[in-house]
Amino acid sequence: MGGDHAPGAELDAAAAIVREARRDASVILVGDEARLREGLRERKVPESPLLRIQHASQVIAMDDAPAAPVRGKRDSSMRVCFDLVKAGEADAVVSAGHSGAMLACGLFVLKRLPGALRPGIVATFPTLKTDVVLCDMGANVDVQPPVLAQFGVLGAVFSSVVHGKERPRLGLLSNGTEDGKGTDLTREAHAILKRHGANGAPYDFIGYVEGRDIFTGELDAIATDGFTGNVVLKTTEGAVAAMIGLLKNAFKSSPRAQLGAALAKPALTAFKRRIDHAEIGGAPLLGIDGLALVCHGSSHGPALKNAIHAAARFADRGLTARIAEALSRLPAEATDASSLETRERRPASKGAS
Repeated sequence: MGGDHAPGAELDAAAAIVREARRDASVILVGDEARLREGLRERKVPESPLLRIQHASQVIAMDDAPAAPVRGKRDSSMRVCFDLVKAGEADAVVSAGHSGAMLACGLFVLKRLPGALRPGIVATFPTLKTDVVLCDMGANVDVQPPVLAQFGVLGAVFSSVVHGKERPRLGLLSNGTEDGKGTDLTREAHAILKRHGANGAPYDFIGYVEGRDIFTGELDAIATDGFTGNVVLKTTEGAVAAMIGLLKNAFKSSPRAQLGAALAKPALTAFKRRIDHAEIGGAPLLGIDGLALVCHGSSHGPALKNAIHAAARFADRGLTARIAEALSRLPAEATDASSLETRERRPASKGAS
């Protein structure tokens, strides 16, 4: 019941799953049962073992507080989804709703994995070679060095599980590649990842990387804080949209350009599919004891359908168990929650706002 086009987009996705009958995933639609059944009738969706409905009497609105499903709306569609995963009745949550509320549900319903300091959202970007994974994409805008270092580990493990990278090449996003660059946050995180990388970590730590390195294909995973990661994500989305618009205008500029567009159409279609976030579907929230995919609020049916299939793949490949195993191998400095709490309780310096 969340997202800009709910519940229509979710119903479209469920209808597509039923009609494809691939049987790699089944769907529990959670929300207002009467509205959902009416929507399925309008779409002429037949009864199927791949689809059932779970009633939920409440909805998390985008202007609700992130803690709403934990405190006041425990029968919201989102909270019920997480309860189903907690009870073992579902393998994953897929939602285009309130991402802050999803984070709250992940923390309070499914809980953190042992050793996890903060959950992180991962996103996959196409590059000139293979895809690259960034973590965190917005779940945590203000973090401490051990958390930032963990985001690198989460991204590297995701790359290993999903993209088959035996030893992912991991970088830490900064404003330069020299060791002295960055901030206190990135320098301390760099030191942690460098020490861990030299002691049998399941990745190769490359060191600092810059924004221009994201799309070269030389990296498999990049660690960043949620503030920076979200800026990168939204900037990339805007740049891609502008580039497509510029191409369309160029191809309309003359009869010769229109002919060129007709000849290039198959290549342009493949290019658009490669960069379209709908083809990926959703971004997993890693570090919680279960699977949850955060989808773009503007997602339509095809994007949500792809997110459902992605969730099925992640479940089949044991993504959560692999994340738990990687966290168990981290050094104490990267998992010490008491040290983290001490840092966060430290008073601000004089003059800080």
